[in-house]
Amino acid sequence: MGEGAEHRRAAFLWALDAADDHGLPAGRYDAETIRAEFAAARSPADLGALEVEMTRRFLRYAQDVSSGILDPRKVDSTIKVDVPKRDWLEQITAFTDGDPYAFVQALWPTSPAYTRLLREKLRLEEVRTAGGWGPAVSAGSLRPGSEGRAVVELRNRLIRMGYLRRSAVAAYDAELEAAVREFQIDHGLTPDGTAGAATISAINVSLDDRMAQIIIGLERQRWMNKPLEPRHILVNLAEQHAYVVDDGKVTFDTVVVVGADTPDRRTPEFSHTMTHMVINPYWHVPRSITVNEYLPALRRGGARHLEIYSRNGRVSRSNINFSRYTASNFPFSLKQPPGPRNALGRVKFMFPNQYNIYLHDTPAKNLFSRDLRTFSHGCVRVERPFELAYHLLAPQSETPKEDFQSILRTGNERRVDLETPVGVHIVYWSAWVTPLGRANYRGDPYDRDTKLMRALREAGVELDGRRS
Repeated sequence: MGEGAEHRRAAFLWALDAADDHGLPAGRYDAETIRAEFAAARSPADLGALEVEMTRRFLRYAQDVSSGILDPRKVDSTIKVDVPKRDWLEQITAFTDGDPYAFVQALWPTSPAYTRLLREKLRLEEVRTAGGWGPAVSAGSLRPGSEGRAVVELRNRLIRMGYLRRSAVAAYDAELEAAVREFQIDHGLTPDGTAGAATISAINVSLDDRMAQIIIGLERQRWMNKPLEPRHILVNLAEQHAYVVDDGKVTFDTVVVVGADTPDRRTPEFSHTMTHMVINPYWHVPRSITVNEYLPALRRGGARHLEIYSRNGRVSRSNINFSRYTASNFPFSLKQPPGPRNALGRVKFMFPNQYNIYLHDTPAKNLFSRDLRTFSHGCVRVERPFELAYHLLAPQSETPKEDFQSILRTGNERRVDLETPVGVHIVYWSAWVTPLGRANYRGDPYDRDTKLMRALREAGVELDGRRS
């Protein structure tokens, strides 16, 4: 074997040694066995056979680290992500002809989100080595002014988590209240400084479970290891929040409401392209809602806010005997005209897709104040829809607010195209790290992380510090 082959082998084994750092199934590549087999090889034929086997494992590693270990659609049918794929013949050629160390590093996702998760994984491993976060808090809830053993447990746990400087104070004082508030911000809870049941529950989540969320986050980032549009929108279902990102920086964000946790309402994960918005939209009531929710109301003489249409146009409800129809044979469609009570509010943002998912305004403003916002039929309701519209129109108008409001005042439905389409990525990130280094965690509203944890374990990934 030549010097180049030895250099490639060294680069490959170096990469495999770091596989666990990326949350990959290190046993799948088995660097130690490869080393032992090369050391024991005595003939050129033996070395040649090992080079072939090493190439096979290299391709497996390259696929895993650059595009993900799992096929997301097989894990959960609502994860409609198209993972990036590479031409592996080109990869082998590049690995052979170029600098193998540089090539291996180029396989790793380069997004800052991925890099920050890698750092957080390393930090949690160091905390685990140092003894972890200590005992869980035994109280159901605590508030400023409380004293006793549970307050000490709360204080000690927040110290080990990095939210509080070390002290021996046994009271729930102002310093502890401020630390609880910071923890709540990082975990999507109302930052009131009081350790209620939801806050205590989040504080008591084990370090191993948080590590699993980080590893799942790394896998999800590998699914998005591709160039994103200079301007794109990220909708994080686990956080129920949306962001406009311009050249890698968040330029706008808003709270959102997403699909309820039922099989027919969970918002899917997918990517698409936003092409236009509709101001003063009609709501074309989906067939499922029409027959399951509104047909019974129509039989009772209700749902007066809706217009009824046949194939030939609008129909007067006085001419219809609704008791004749069932969900299977109801021949009409329903529309709600524009107005402040319209289910879509005053504007919807369109990226036409097979799932009929879009972003829109809503008259139901009270839901945005909840910590968990999973209430819609599947579409994404936006808390600040007008501001989002102004932001999206700004690149093509010197007066985006005035332009939008002038159309709004007409009360008539109007489509407004985006001169530069905007990428939309609906994701499910329950763990991420901010540019300032603050780890954020959220719950698992659709149990997708639970399925991913199971699948990753079955693939050989160590999620909790112990080999599965």
